[in-house]
Amino acid sequence: MPRPHGFAYERRRDGSVVLTHQGRAAGVLRGGRAAKFLAEVETGDAQLVMARWTGSYRFGNERQARSHPRHQGGRTGRR
Repeated sequence: MPRPHGFAYERRRDGSVVLTHQGRAAGVLRGGRAAKFLAEVETGDAQLVMARWTGSYRFGNERQARSHPRHQGGRTGRR
């Protein structure tokens, strides 16, 4: 399974945290959720924590699913 990468976070003055993935906004955390996130990101693998909190956590099977005949396009034979 590939390790998550490209995540970053920014603390704002109002206490909120903005999560980004490859330069695009992926989520905003406020209040208790922001505090919990900051505590977790400082103690664990930051990229993995941010991937989990944004819901962008990949399971490693996307490449296999992409090559499945069902996803190749064209007619499926169903009517």
